[in-house]
Amino acid sequence: MDRWTLVAATVLSLIAGAWGMWSVHRGHRSRWTVVWMAGTLLCQFAFLGLRGEARGACPLADRGEVLVFLAWSLTLFYLLVGPAYRISLLGVFSAPVVFCFQAAALLPGMLDSSPEKIAGVNPWHETHSATSVLAYGALALAAVAGVMFLVLDHQLKEHHLKSGLFRNLPPVRELLVSLTRLLRLGGFLLTIGIVAGFLMPHDKSALPHLVAALAVWLAYLVVLGVHGIRGMTGRRLACSALALFVFSLLVFAFI
Repeated sequence: MDRWTLVAATVLSLIAGAWGMWSVHRGHRSRWTVVWMAGTLLCQFAFLGLRGEARGACPLADRGEVLVFLAWSLTLFYLLVGPAYRISLLGVFSAPVVFCFQAAALLPGMLDSSPEKIAGVNPWHETHSATSVLAYGALALAAVAGVMFLVLDHQLKEHHLKSGLFRNLPPVRELLVSLTRLLRLGGFLLTIGIVAGFLMPHDKSALPHLVAALAVWLAYLVVLGVHGIRGMTGRRLACSALALFVFSLLVFAFI
């Protein structure tokens, strides 16, 4: 049953991305993208609820669950940030990322076919896992906003001012405001996750993971510090958000 809810969420995210791209190609801004993404969020809630009930804890026990939790976090932050800042096109860029995360989670071996109860649940471990993945959702959306800024910058430089994509892209200032706030929110949540990680019971095998998390946190802290103190160009901030998110995924992929 849980896999079918994930399949539904994956199909809805695919429709959201395809519908949004088709609308942009025609030069229209479709509000249906928000509707499809809201449906995706509901299906993600259903999947995580079923897996959480089976686990008896936050469903982050295998790679598939982590990917779906990350997709849920990205979808949630999009629905909170996108409409609030009138950046409906953010969903067109976010939906393919959500689809890829969920499609990867559906690959054989990613999800435990018979999830078992987690014994001895520790609140610090739960806090570390949940807030860290939530942080990555915010940072992933910041990277998506960075991609949008780079696309807009390219369109301006190439003088493609009449394309459907350019007409529907939000103003540069709105993109940079949302990008900066997402980086700050992601950094704040990551801080909570790291503190909880050091407070939870762990052995030497968990040390590489914590060191990697600390390195990623410091990298984001440097970017935010430089941006806040000296200032950064929009292009450099967008490139930093994208590069740091890719770097963080590569770091954890080899742990």
